[in-house]
Amino acid sequence: MSKQTILGRVTQLAKANINSLLDQAEDPQKMLDQLIRDYTNNISEAEQAVATTIGNLRMLEADHKEDVDAAAEWGGKALAASKKADELRASGAAADADKFDNLAKVALGRQLQSEKEAATAEPTIAAQTDVVGKLKSGLDSMKNKLTELTSKRDELVARAKTAQAQNTMMDAVKNIDVMDPTSDLNRFEDKVRREEAMALGKQELAASSLDSQFESLEDLGKTSEIEARLAALKAGEAA
Repeated sequence: MSKQTILGRVTQLAKANINSLLDQAEDPQKMLDQLIRDYTNNISEAEQAVATTIGNLRMLEADHKEDVDAAAEWGGKALAASKKADELRASGAAADADKFDNLAKVALGRQLQSEKEAATAEPTIAAQTDVVGKLKSGLDSMKNKLTELTSKRDELVARAKTAQAQNTMMDAVKNIDVMDPTSDLNRFEDKVRREEAMALGKQELAASSLDSQFESLEDLGKTSEIEARLAALKAGEAA
């Protein structure tokens, strides 16, 4: 995958609006899990792209430095050859002086070539440096976004569990309202009260029957006394 494609994906993902995505999702938790997987994979790809781009940039910079150093070195050699030629010419050795001037020209040619190669590489180095900067920035944004995604997912899962627990509790409360166990207690209490009332009624009935029996005994006693007094009267008359 090219670094341009990676850079585009990094930029797109880094700018993603999580809240907007959540609003559009049928199952936010599954969507966040998928986003986390996508971000993790893309971060890994981006890291490889950044590493590759940085490696290429460092190679270009090393080659550029070699060209700059080579240009300086050839420039020094050209200067040394030119001075030697001047010395020889001053001493009357014109032929030898020409040889050193020719060496100076060769060195200057090499210097120009090295300077040209260094100048040609500089725009590429600048472009690669810009790409590396954008990739690093995008990578940091993606890592921050991944942290945000993970936090959102944890928050969503916690909220879902809380809502589930609340729904379970409310369902239990609703069932208690529909089938109130205190109603059974009330019915049992009514039954006990009826049995207590029946017991009181039986006690009252039993007491009433006992009073009747005592009243009968009292009536019987009165009759016996009357009979005795009648018998006494008759006995007195006979005397």
